[in-house]
Amino acid sequence: MTKKIVVTGIGATSPLGGTAPESWKALLAGESGISTIEHDWVEKYDLPVKFAGQAKVQGHEVLERVEWKRLDPSSQFAVISAREAWADAGSPDVDPLRVGVDYSTGIGGLWTLLDAWDTLKEKGPRRVLPMTIPMLMPNAAAAAISMTIPSRAFARTDVSACASSTEALVNAYDHLQAGIADVVIAGGTEAVIHPMPIASFAAMQALSKRNDSPATASRPFDSTRDGFVLGEGAGTLVLETEEHALARGARIYGELAGGSVTSDSYHITAPDPEGSAAARAMLAALAQAGAVPSDVDHVNAHATSTPVGDIAEYNSLLRVFGDHLPNIAVSATKAATGHLLGGTGALEAIFTILALHERMAPPTINLTDQDPAIKLDVVTTARPLRDGPLLALSNSFGFGGHNAVAAFRSYN
Repeated sequence: MTKKIVVTGIGATSPLGGTAPESWKALLAGESGISTIEHDWVEKYDLPVKFAGQAKVQGHEVLERVEWKRLDPSSQFAVISAREAWADAGSPDVDPLRVGVDYSTGIGGLWTLLDAWDTLKEKGPRRVLPMTIPMLMPNAAAAAISMTIPSRAFARTDVSACASSTEALVNAYDHLQAGIADVVIAGGTEAVIHPMPIASFAAMQALSKRNDSPATASRPFDSTRDGFVLGEGAGTLVLETEEHALARGARIYGELAGGSVTSDSYHITAPDPEGSAAARAMLAALAQAGAVPSDVDHVNAHATSTPVGDIAEYNSLLRVFGDHLPNIAVSATKAATGHLLGGTGALEAIFTILALHERMAPPTINLTDQDPAIKLDVVTTARPLRDGPLLALSNSFGFGGHNAVAAFRSYN
């Protein structure tokens, strides 16, 4: 028998705020979390892109020194958001053997890796920190969460570029359905606002170069979009079976009703312009939710603000929804946060859950001249959603052709 999987806790640290409520409030207000990078390495390396969606609150501002010194920034963000989510869920008294972790990243401990390489070159092998490997490994965030919130059922990591943390939610859904845990801490993190990835993404012509106006640089679906904006942070959801949540009297935000993962098998960086595999992921997520396309009220689009990515996603949405597409309120929240790579799906899942819970679709800022080829009802100011049961999708697509979609249903 299929179990109902519900969201009982959320936590986030993002370019918009140090917590999930702060991030959500700033998003609804139409604020931008994107700003000029105030580090000397920007000028040292003469970077062509000088701005990003930097986390509003950095790890050292929250964690004790002894802790943050032993964690890469990506794991710092993960632990901060996971603790918030766990507390938000009521710090449930659960046997650790029945608690699992499905957590993700797109790149992992990049700061640790590159700092260690610099140390090796400049000071020799004896000066490389002994904690370097545990700090840089991609599963470090999942491991740190499983130790800070005892989780002994499992602690798993998936790495599928920008689809990573939505894939983690899909995995969590499957693990809860399989009965190998009663509660799963799921999400994703990223911290790669560093000169090397900025230089690399810029060399690919993937980043916006609006150095004169960082706050308006991320422009999903706009005819003047010129690339994505790099962001950092983490998002975490506490998921559990409805039976378990009700038995402990938990507050329920909404239902994770289904999810799916597919592959384009098309190109290592470019999406399939026809959007067929992304469409299959959406349809499969809806099927798992026991829903059809006409049931969908809201979509949090992947919408990175790249010329090819946004049109490919539109094509996939048109494949799925057809004549129903004009009835769907579409939000593109990367306009405000930038693109958190492996952490973006979890943050946007939180925004999707809150949109259903509060019946309010968040705005897409910076949309001043919508691309005439993208015929979507894009939400540009916070908009109330209708009364009654609501269904929403959160889309994530990544380099390598990874597609992950999560379907959420309102609970109140």
